[in-house]
Amino acid sequence: MRVLVIGSGGREHTYLWKIVQSPMVDKVYCVPGNAGIAQIAECRDIALSADFSDLADFVQAEDIDLTVVGPEAPLAAGLVDQFASRGLRAFGPSLSAAELESSKSFAKNLMNKYNIPTAEYRIFHHPAEATAYVKKIGAPIVVKASGLAAGKGVLLCQTENEARQAIQDIMVERVFGAAGDTVVIEEFLEGEEATFTALTDGETILPMVTSQDHKPVFDGDRGLNTGGMGAYSPAPVVTEEMHHKIMTEIIEPTIRGMANEGRMFVGILYAGLMIDAEGPKVLEFNCRLGDPEAQVILPRLGSDLIPALEACVNGTLNQVQLEWKPEPAVCVVMASGGYPQRYETGKIITGLMEAEAMDDVIVFHAGTATDKDGDFITNGGRVLGVTALGRDIKTAIDRAYEAVGKIHFDKVHYRRDIGYRVMNR
Repeated sequence: MRVLVIGSGGREHTYLWKIVQSPMVDKVYCVPGNAGIAQIAECRDIALSADFSDLADFVQAEDIDLTVVGPEAPLAAGLVDQFASRGLRAFGPSLSAAELESSKSFAKNLMNKYNIPTAEYRIFHHPAEATAYVKKIGAPIVVKASGLAAGKGVLLCQTENEARQAIQDIMVERVFGAAGDTVVIEEFLEGEEATFTALTDGETILPMVTSQDHKPVFDGDRGLNTGGMGAYSPAPVVTEEMHHKIMTEIIEPTIRGMANEGRMFVGILYAGLMIDAEGPKVLEFNCRLGDPEAQVILPRLGSDLIPALEACVNGTLNQVQLEWKPEPAVCVVMASGGYPQRYETGKIITGLMEAEAMDDVIVFHAGTATDKDGDFITNGGRVLGVTALGRDIKTAIDRAYEAVGKIHFDKVHYRRDIGYRVMNR
């Protein structure tokens, strides 16, 4: 079969790295891809128009059997619906189901309706009302742009001044564009974060291994939030008992609730959780694999991924089982200096072959290109995701950082404490 992956980051490189291992797959494509992806897939630069007609034409012309959508934006724009209208098979939720991620206000209201544990919240469409609420409630507090903001639209405000500034930036200055037309203001939750991801065909739910992301740009969880500076799997905070609570109190009610709302959810449901003594609460829902969580989840998958993706689309997930490797995985993101704000690109990357030659190390490309001499160069904020597996979490961490140490580019930035929570437990 022929498979197309949509996207250009580390998550999509990880998808393709896993997909090409399937004996069911003869050829893989990526739109648009990156320099690392181009080593294993045929990359095409096809514009994603409003109706995805050019992309659908390409899929039909190339007899592509399955399209896997990596990032959230095409899902929120209705790619799966448009493909379905032309008889094309795509893995991911419909436009209406993807609203679980594309509208934080919708997600919060759904959780409230179906008694899914989450932070107390209020939704605002006008900055003056939002500011008045902050003055009434006080800080710390969380201010979120309701729409898609590339993982950067959640602001943790320690003071009322920070919250007022967040509202100003989001709703008045519109730093996230239309995503900030509505804001969600939530209570500030404390505890330990974890990511819980599951495959679903809308009825059957197949949980994947747990993971934990590191959002802030600097060590010690300081600085601005990013798309993610690293991750590890499994997340020890999700014990067997906690796993059961998450499934019965969060994942299953969400999938049932979406079906009740006429928005059957097919694809990957990602729940970002805060876990404390009272149990798990939802911080956010995503409608796709996380990045960099994908870079620690899929390398631990012992099974072929393709049958599971196809079963979700076909509604036969109850016939699939997944096998997972016991070895933990750790991913360290190497970013351009200045990310998530202004950064330079075009820096030559060296040491990739040396890192990739290490046992149990995979280097996933996130923001790379090639120059006229064929050298890999930086082409984004997050440049590489260096993943390592090990017999235990410490071994995986040490191996990942040994590999990172072999790779160099000018003004490289990476956190040096990925996995610190699990090491401090």
